[in-house]
Amino acid sequence: SMTLTVRQFACLSDNYGFLIRDEATGMVAAVDTPDAEAILAEIEASGWGRLDLILNTHWHPDHTGGNERLKAETGCEIVGPDEVRRAAPLDRVVVDGDVVMLGGTRFEVVLSPGHTLGHVVYRAVEDDLAFVGDVIFALGCGRLFEGSPEQMWDSLNRIAAWPETTTLYCAHEYTASNARFALSLDERPEMLAHAQAIFAARERGEPTVPTSVGVERRFNPFLRAADAAAFAARRAAKDDFKG
Repeated sequence: SMTLTVRQFACLSDNYGFLIRDEATGMVAAVDTPDAEAILAEIEASGWGRLDLILNTHWHPDHTGGNERLKAETGCEIVGPDEVRRAAPLDRVVVDGDVVMLGGTRFEVVLSPGHTLGHVVYRAVEDDLAFVGDVIFALGCGRLFEGSPEQMWDSLNRIAAWPETTTLYCAHEYTASNARFALSLDERPEMLAHAQAIFAARERGEPTVPTSVGVERRFNPFLRAADAAAFAARRAAKDDFKG
């Protein structure tokens, strides 16, 4: 399609909300629902005047908390993995390999377990972008609340295999703390320069999201782990990191 417009906005303490519009049809989706009030305000500010779909990545309340109110106020259809029902209403269950259409924009559903067992990401191949929830972050990855290190390693490697130009919209602004951890493992001058640019952006109040597959392949310490065992050690080290 190449006609997808993305509006990214801060929600809660460190989440990002995303409103996306298929320009061919005017159809609008929210990716995850951290805060119904913020999303309704963004719909108003956008002038788009509607909400057709919610695309949930996983069940955690900071991703599904607005489902009920947004459904009540807009009549939107709620799409996501079955686990969303643990926390919120869900209309359509999607699994790995399913396709979700937003007007003319085609999203492929990619199962990405690790952070939760049913976590999915939504990839628009033609638009060279994906909404990755809490699987991969700029310089980071999600905590292993439900899955194994092997599962998360596989999920990260599925994403890393996409074209380097693929834009990754992750759901949290964790990049500065992720950069401090990355610097503890990686002394390359280009890593330091990348981290310094991130710290400067945050000082200016600018988002460090989205990122790209190419940038994360170069700098993300979890993608740069040698294998699943090394990944597991890094994830455990990050959980305890006080830098």
